[in-house]
Amino acid sequence: MTTADWLVPDWPAPATVHAVFTTRSGGCSNSPWDSLNLGDHVGDEPAQVAANRATLQEAIARRPVFLKQVHGTAVAHLSAQTPDGSMADACISTEHGVPCTVMVADCLPVLLTNLGGTAVAAAHAGWRGLAGVSPNKKLGEKSETSGVLETIFDAFKVLNRPADQSIESLAATEIIAWIGPCIGPTAFEVGAEVKAAFEKDQLCATQFFKVTAEGKYLADLAGLARARLQALGVSKIYGNNNSAAWCTVGNPSRFFSHRRDAGAVASGGNGFGTTGRMAACIWIK
Repeated sequence: MTTADWLVPDWPAPATVHAVFTTRSGGCSNSPWDSLNLGDHVGDEPAQVAANRATLQEAIARRPVFLKQVHGTAVAHLSAQTPDGSMADACISTEHGVPCTVMVADCLPVLLTNLGGTAVAAAHAGWRGLAGVSPNKKLGEKSETSGVLETIFDAFKVLNRPADQSIESLAATEIIAWIGPCIGPTAFEVGAEVKAAFEKDQLCATQFFKVTAEGKYLADLAGLARARLQALGVSKIYGNNNSAAWCTVGNPSRFFSHRRDAGAVASGGNGFGTTGRMAACIWIK
């Protein structure tokens, strides 16, 4: 079993908090899902996906809880009894040995814990979830909900609130965040409606978009997430620094990439891509 290539967050989390981000290495799936594909919805053989998930479970000595992700903002509260398949794009737990898990292949994984190590959370932050745009809305049409980071932050505050303290008085400085690999700022081309969706919430979002052509921009997904965390008061943010090593598109031997491997529309593909999924897991030991 090859796990040496996996990422272990370098951050000042409490000793009781453990986290890992898988890569392509260590699995049994065939091309184009080679080799550690953890997604059961991308066309891979179910038996191979099951074997890959068993590899992850063996490596962390705990059962990761997989969500049914829909690019939304819902949060699932996990326990040891929670089955796979909760429809949510973020999860949180205060129970020991319950890995909060999100799958990605260009979208941004965000892991959270507190200085006391009493709660952990994981969020799947694609542009829709980050901006709070519901997947059943038209592009650029803002939903009434907050983004996935705001939603998980609120859930985190409730779980950490002492009985005699209001939610509003809790210090965001008690929360530590790690942002993992994602599509990089030189690869993520989007339309003007995506830029507008972020600017409706934060004027500073403009700095994370660079013009490439009329109505087209390169978006800095990690930068947008970092800015939203900072707006919430979270200052301890680690991980993805926007260097080339963190870009899923630019590192095909290490990372799956939905955008890079998108099915060629010209040759009959559906544009959704045929590629695997990686996982970010965090748990209290």
